[in-house]
Amino acid sequence: MISKIFPKIHAEGYKFLVIAGILTIIFYSFSDFLGLVGLLLSVWVYYFFRDPDRVIIGDDNYLVSPADGEVIKVEEVDGPNELGLENKKFQKISVFMNIFDCHVNRTPCSGKIEEILYKPGKFVNASLDKASEDNERNYFKIKDTQGNDIIVVQIAGLVARRIVCESNKDQELKQGDRIGMIRFGSRADLYYENYEPLVKVGQKAISGETLLAKK
Repeated sequence: MISKIFPKIHAEGYKFLVIAGILTIIFYSFSDFLGLVGLLLSVWVYYFFRDPDRVIIGDDNYLVSPADGEVIKVEEVDGPNELGLENKKFQKISVFMNIFDCHVNRTPCSGKIEEILYKPGKFVNASLDKASEDNERNYFKIKDTQGNDIIVVQIAGLVARRIVCESNKDQELKQGDRIGMIRFGSRADLYYENYEPLVKVGQKAISGETLLAKK
């Protein structure tokens, strides 16, 4: 129960929590109202960087969500040209994370990371279509246990200014393993083949738990 009310936070959050705490003390020295503002800021920082444990299905016949947030795209597209997959068709699901969602990203499947590719870029609103092509982003190409190419793309948003990658090329992953996070508002795109989508636009997703697609 305590872990649900006060979940652990991601390592990226500690320095921001310390900064928020110092600001709270400084603000409080000027007025009680500013101190309250600082306290609320500290609570929000803690909440943003929360990293709760999730219940993973552990079934290779499903793909779980790589991110918390709202499903904003379910469509068929060409693969990312950055990975040389522009001539291959994929299903794509996009999940938009607002500033109140948990921003820790997880792998949708078990498998091996064949490639990780970081691309610098802009910081337009992550909910826009062009964010997939223009924004700062990080690609994970994963070969699942059945030989399918699964692509997860971390995309920075309007407020986000850093993508954190916590995985390595050739790393073996179990479904739901943490692969990184994005600081302050962002998006995750999932490209997959040989699975059927289980979600619709507007649906809320929970990283590691929500089933996005099925064999």
